[in-house]
Amino acid sequence: MPLTLYNSLTRRESPFEPLEPGKVRMYCCGVTVYDYCHVGHARAYIVWDMVRRYLMWRGYDVRYVQNFTDIDDKILNRARETNSTMEAVAQRFIEEYFVDMDKLNILRADEYPRATHTMDGIKRLIHELENKGYAYASGGDVYYNVRQFADYGKLSGRKLEEMQAGASGRLETAEIEAQKKQDSSDFALWKSAKPGEPAWDSSWGKGRPGWHIECSAMVRDCLGETIDIHCGGSDLTFPHHENEIAQSEAATGKSLANYWMHNAFVTVNGKKMSKSLHNFITIRDLLDGNWSSDLESNPPQPPLGKGGSKSDNESALAEGGSKSDKSKAVEPMAVRLFVLMAQYRSQIDFTEEAIASARNGWNTINEGLLFGSRYGSQLSWDVEKTGEDGKAVQEFQSAMDHDFNTPGAVTVLFELAKELTKEGNVLVHQGKTETLPDLLQQKWVTLVSLAGVLGLEVQPESDSNDAVDGLSDEDIEVMIQQRKDARKAKNFAEGDRIRNELKDKGITLIDQKDGTTIWHRS
Repeated sequence: MPLTLYNSLTRRESPFEPLEPGKVRMYCCGVTVYDYCHVGHARAYIVWDMVRRYLMWRGYDVRYVQNFTDIDDKILNRARETNSTMEAVAQRFIEEYFVDMDKLNILRADEYPRATHTMDGIKRLIHELENKGYAYASGGDVYYNVRQFADYGKLSGRKLEEMQAGASGRLETAEIEAQKKQDSSDFALWKSAKPGEPAWDSSWGKGRPGWHIECSAMVRDCLGETIDIHCGGSDLTFPHHENEIAQSEAATGKSLANYWMHNAFVTVNGKKMSKSLHNFITIRDLLDGNWSSDLESNPPQPPLGKGGSKSDNESALAEGGSKSDKSKAVEPMAVRLFVLMAQYRSQIDFTEEAIASARNGWNTINEGLLFGSRYGSQLSWDVEKTGEDGKAVQEFQSAMDHDFNTPGAVTVLFELAKELTKEGNVLVHQGKTETLPDLLQQKWVTLVSLAGVLGLEVQPESDSNDAVDGLSDEDIEVMIQQRKDARKAKNFAEGDRIRNELKDKGITLIDQKDGTTIWHRS
């Protein structure tokens, strides 16, 4: 069965056929680096990480590029608010981006171009558009002449009359825009410098690029004139991606991307995530337990401290922000699972119930993934054996080949994990199982492999000599012997105390009929 994907440009699913056999060129629109990433960003970048991982698993050599927009009004505003600079703000939040994404197990891109590092390519592209009659200079600015591009609107399905004036990525009054533009639908490629703002030299005067031209230039510089997949959030379809197409295809006469892919939104309790609604949830707040999906109980975050330093912001949060509740901290893999339990083109609603379901789901998969480290030695597994369950692999691939149907793929993982957990319980309570060790190893290897395709991974439990919750394996054995001695002396209260102490530390004791006691970590 071929891999099929939904193409936002054609509005239908079709078999995936890369430009070059066995290779994929993929570009993802990145963040504007002026603040911490939120759960909407988490969804987007988990989704595209999943797509990339699956293409690699299918045998493709994937070159994945994701940009940073590091010059923008929002960045400049944040710099003014914090008495900092555009460069410092951008660099800080690029670093914070990597902190968040690394925790979510998102693979690093092959290249992270920045707008400020692509000025030559941007100016070259604008000159080409100008020479071909698609762009015009006006009062130090340069605008794209939308009516010159006959296919404008082919991605979004919008008509020119729906083009919003001022959708250039720069904030400017409608009156000034109207004076400079030939048509209200035109958008900015280059903006003249404003006092006190960063600017670059150009033949049109000092200024900086509009938002849309940045990605067109970075795609061409990093991946070429036509790429296989261009992806991003559905909010970027118009005007950003529409304008990218207009710019790139007018300049080259070639398609910018053969496949356009867009992930749907994340809502919070059925409402659009917004700072004004106080339901804006950052990735780090989610992971730290500093969040609430209740609109009234989740207060707005305080502003960054002066200077924009990390310590200042943490102080501000400590003084005025919500306190972390460790019981609400969500494991990174549970966040990934929350995203992957829905098909990427379906809107997902962030609620307490949905997160609880994802946590429970991850606990199930996690138990299955830990089966090998817990019981492999007991089952005398041959570590050289790497065979997989062909039926499970086929079901997984069948789901994923259908436009990355991750809910179907996750179901396969659940089934494998449940089987392994059941066998683990048998081993704990009976000390042996009737199931062939080779079959269990095959299922476990399959689970680890397929979960890894979705980026769901767990570290092995600590070695026996390492303390967990303050107790090593040897410590536990000593306490079990102390309990046995207490019970032999008919000091049942002390025996119960030791059992309860171990239970509080996640250690379950199981007394066997032959008088021995086995244990496992919860």
